[in-house]
Amino acid sequence: MPPNRAAAEPSESRQSLGRFALTSDAAVAVPSFDALGLPKPLVNALARSGITEPFPIQDACIPDVLTGRDVLGRGQTGSGKTLAFGLPLMTRIAGFPAAPKRPRALIVVPTRELAMQVSDALEPLGRGLDLRTKIVVGGTSMGRQIQALRRGVEIIVATPGRLHDLIRQGECELGDVEVTVLDEADHMCDLGFLPEVTALLEMVPEHGQRLLFSATLDKDVDSLVKRFLHDPVTHSVSPETASVDTMEHRLLLVPPRDKTVITDHIARGAERAILFARTKQAVDRITERLAAAGVAAGGLHGGKTQRVRTRTLAEFREGVIRVLVATDVAARGIHVDGVTLVVHLDPPNDSKDYLHRAGRTARAGASGIVVTLALPHQARQTERMLQRAGVKAQTVRVHAAHAELVRLFGAADAEPLAPAARPVRRRDYDDRPRGRRRGGDRWGDRPRRGGPSGGPRRPYRRDRDHDRPAGGHGRSADHHR
Repeated sequence: MPPNRAAAEPSESRQSLGRFALTSDAAVAVPSFDALGLPKPLVNALARSGITEPFPIQDACIPDVLTGRDVLGRGQTGSGKTLAFGLPLMTRIAGFPAAPKRPRALIVVPTRELAMQVSDALEPLGRGLDLRTKIVVGGTSMGRQIQALRRGVEIIVATPGRLHDLIRQGECELGDVEVTVLDEADHMCDLGFLPEVTALLEMVPEHGQRLLFSATLDKDVDSLVKRFLHDPVTHSVSPETASVDTMEHRLLLVPPRDKTVITDHIARGAERAILFARTKQAVDRITERLAAAGVAAGGLHGGKTQRVRTRTLAEFREGVIRVLVATDVAARGIHVDGVTLVVHLDPPNDSKDYLHRAGRTARAGASGIVVTLALPHQARQTERMLQRAGVKAQTVRVHAAHAELVRLFGAADAEPLAPAARPVRRRDYDDRPRGRRRGGDRWGDRPRRGGPSGGPRRPYRRDRDHDRPAGGHGRSADHHR
């Protein structure tokens, strides 16, 4: 049962605007987590982490989640929605240990990186309430996940595929789940997880609480809302457009021959940047090129092992590498503070993809630049995509002119990157010259008998058969006597 919320009831100034519920008094007085009705262990753990004031979406969602309402939250990654659903979720299930294989809360996310990010945010806070959290994702040891479920965990953070595998093996049952969260629901639908997500929602108890968070509400997400959420209250702190005052958008029209030089120049001048590429091969190629030129860069895509991906993200967060080259799927939902530049190496096909990628920068009032590189024939299509995203971008035609790049991006080094020289493969012939030499032999050939080091040559005999002994087998006649 949720705790007494007498002090945490929403104020009378909470306004209902259509399907949206916004807290107007948040602009007048910043509330505290204690006033929202969270238990002391959680409030103290937040304070030790330096988190003392809730973000707007947290202030709006926490009271409703504590009362057991279904919630539909709309906000970009980095708006604070992880704690918006995580804190009241932990409050509601605290005090009752989970039975083996039967978790009490389920958080479904689209990618492994986002699962690790959510778990890293919630697990330390849940320790004060004796709550155990386990990540259930592919690319990691299933045996360890099975062992943890058999011991009992209250919260699992899972991707749809691995969770279905464990359910089919009888290692996880969802009959005790009280709170189900779908995070980045629109991205899960974009990745084709709608059937798996629908099946999971059919497995959890019908009377349980459902929380759905999404940056956009397209057709697939709306179908989930209508089918599985009961009279949800909707909270939104940001529209479906990138209308962040501290975010600057630039569309660079680049000649094909100069795209590589311009990309490298922008990357070298960035303090901390994420470069989005379309394919895994492009990620590897660009990362190797930047690293060869002395740029601290790392690559992130689905073809890398989970250990490599985790290490790369950790190095990027810690500043060991300052340029992360990633595919959209691998980097979706990643929250890293201090990213000042996001570069679309190819124009996104959809405005939603643009908004998701742009959300990696300009967080919590910080400033950031979003750059899209487009070839001249892609200009009109890219401009239409930006209009659908609600973005007013500065369009500039850029060549490999150093002064213009420095003016736009403040790059400290204006020299273009030289392409990495390919190693010349050559066979070892004792460093002797190649080709024909006097006498018809080639340099490097096996020496003939009679050559400088081969001894005397065997004389040529015209009638060799008559020279052989009669006894045969190559032995002389004297041998048989």
